[in-house]
Amino acid sequence: MAHTGKAGRRKHTPTQSAEYKQNRKRTSSRKWIGLLAGVALGTVATQRNAHAQYAGQLSSIVMDANTGAVLSQTDPDLRRYPASLTKLMTLYLTFSALRAGTITLDQLVPVSIHAATMEPSKLGVVPGSRLTVQQAILALVTKSANDAACALGEFLGGGSEPQFAALMTQQARALGMSRTTFRNASGLPDPDQLTTARDLATLGRHLINDFPEDYHYFSTAAFRFHGRMIPNHNPMLKAYVGADGMKTGYTEEAGRNLVTSALRSNVRLVGVVMGASSNGQRTLAMADQLDRGFDAEGVAPVERPLVLARNIVPTHHHAGRVIVLAAAHSHAPLEVAEAPVGRRGLHHVRATPVANGHHLRLIGAKVHPATASTSKHTLHKAHATRSRT
Repeated sequence: MAHTGKAGRRKHTPTQSAEYKQNRKRTSSRKWIGLLAGVALGTVATQRNAHAQYAGQLSSIVMDANTGAVLSQTDPDLRRYPASLTKLMTLYLTFSALRAGTITLDQLVPVSIHAATMEPSKLGVVPGSRLTVQQAILALVTKSANDAACALGEFLGGGSEPQFAALMTQQARALGMSRTTFRNASGLPDPDQLTTARDLATLGRHLINDFPEDYHYFSTAAFRFHGRMIPNHNPMLKAYVGADGMKTGYTEEAGRNLVTSALRSNVRLVGVVMGASSNGQRTLAMADQLDRGFDAEGVAPVERPLVLARNIVPTHHHAGRVIVLAAAHSHAPLEVAEAPVGRRGLHHVRATPVANGHHLRLIGAKVHPATASTSKHTLHKAHATRSRT
């Protein structure tokens, strides 16, 4: 029979002690399992609630790029998932490193296993391969390549993407993006990676004003990578008069996001649309708010023509040029004139309308004629500008 000790505690037999310890272990295990399940369910619930909370609800803002004046806004401070708009900060830090001279455009960026296994959209680079800093920049602004973004983030972050993400958040705070947190370089889903339309407009303004020598990358129509022509995903370059950058973004949780800058009559605006339910809604919402912004700035309105046909005939190579044909309404094609081969075989291209007696009707891009000589001059000027800063 068990009896009471000096402290008044009941002493257990060896068998009872073993059972007691086993029961405590079971209770402790159940607590941990319950806690972990609660955390997991809470994370899932947070993601679902965030998506459900803002489903079909747009956040938008338009700013004057020079003054920062807000010209229109709709729920601009809702914290939302940035998706690939994250890459704007990856590019900001890349341009900053180029300005500081810590990296160069032709420097080789190694591709890790982690970077190569990123989900699409991606270039499809393999572990152990390399691409140049300039190729990575172009992959981000055109294809929004997650593998290139990750590789660039690891390169700038001392081999660690989380370390680079910490630098991204630090830079965001320095720019006044107080409601933004970054967790990766690409924008692939992470429940803690959040921003707002206002913060992204602030980032867009700084990209334009802080790095005028690099802003031209955002208007790249396409670039050649390992024999493939990589086109730009940004529809506003073809769908709004004066638009010359910046970036699209999409995940299921985030919806369809867009940051656009447009220039008319020496007035430059930066617009943000987040959470659109379709590409068409996103494009039209951006066009509408930019129109209102230019009107508020006293810029004469531009006729709103047809949106470029959504179905595009695959690109055709002819006489050293790439021809992109609109698939409807018998509009004239777009000619994409290739610039001379750049460093390491890289090509730059720009879109120009082909007259042929027809009028190419766009909501459309401010298209710039590009010849071999003018493209070469533009590239030379950009490099010269960087060397002076």
